[in-house]
Amino acid sequence: MAVKTRDGEEENMIREPRKPIIIPADVKPSRDFLKVDGVFNCGAAMLKEQYILLCRVAESCREQEKGQVCVPVYDECEENLRIERISLEEIEKKYDMSDSRMIFKRNAGGIKKIKYLTSISHLRLARSRDGIHFEVDERPALPLQGRYERWGMEDPRITYMEEEGRYCITYTAVSELGAMPGLLITEDFEEYQRMGAIFPPENKDVTIFPRKVNGLYYACHRPVPYEIGTPDIWISSSPDLVHWGEHRHVCGVNEEGWENGRIGSGAPPVYTKRGWLHIYHGADVNNRYCLGAMLTDLNDPGKIVARSKKPLLEPEEPYEQEGFFGGVVFACGCVRNGSNLSVYYGAADDKIARAEFTLEEIFSCMGTV
Repeated sequence: MAVKTRDGEEENMIREPRKPIIIPADVKPSRDFLKVDGVFNCGAAMLKEQYILLCRVAESCREQEKGQVCVPVYDECEENLRIERISLEEIEKKYDMSDSRMIFKRNAGGIKKIKYLTSISHLRLARSRDGIHFEVDERPALPLQGRYERWGMEDPRITYMEEEGRYCITYTAVSELGAMPGLLITEDFEEYQRMGAIFPPENKDVTIFPRKVNGLYYACHRPVPYEIGTPDIWISSSPDLVHWGEHRHVCGVNEEGWENGRIGSGAPPVYTKRGWLHIYHGADVNNRYCLGAMLTDLNDPGKIVARSKKPLLEPEEPYEQEGFFGGVVFACGCVRNGSNLSVYYGAADDKIARAEFTLEEIFSCMGTV
């Protein structure tokens, strides 16, 4: 769906303002011994007249000690961060650092398992009046807590529960036990109620619907099979936001094309008269991430009625192709203004950008299924 940008060029989405809106230099480190590697993958919402982004901020050790690799880890006993030190000799013998995001341990048979993350993430608020120019808070929105967050909090999604006047925030708690979705509830982004883990590991990309359907809460999630199956989108229902069941498969990866590696929910579903609008991400086998869209039935939110055949947004701009992990556009939040939708997305795993389009443009690119 080609649309005209303000510069007169044609592209699938209007990137506003055609550059990142938040970069690592805009974020103050949470500790003196840390540096900010990235600010990305943010949830988005409106609080009165203000745009709110809840950003994932990834930090690593500012300095590496001679002959060692240093990684930050949250110590739940001390309720503080500590530095884990691994000698270069041990790295060479036991570990694989080919991926900038993690350190793998080599096991018998050549199997690789994540031993450490090179950075640790927390959640940070950013605020704006116009949705483009943001001021980032100097401190994390809330501290890391407990064993399940030893490696951090990642990829928040914000759902405003229209009938209840509160915000549900899902995020991924990460530790050596795996990645599992946690839930926070707030009314003002000042005080948060921790509801704990709502799905066991390995699971990510939980998005809660903003309205109940037939008296139940619904959420999409993405379990990660180890030996059989692929990382696909599933849906579940709950009477109370904590106990989830009736798990059903919604859609899977395609064998060819831009989503043949993995897919997962992006921004929380948006209510439209045509159905629930989902902005989701898909990655190919080379870990190139794009955004797609689909509609599901209003009364049966796990039933797909339309789905885009091509990406809505691809990593094409230099700031999307180059960064901490290049070739990535990854959305966790959007804000609807009438017939327009502003999508806030992580670019190359280290910065936040915004793309704007109309609902009609999205609908026109989707074929019925």
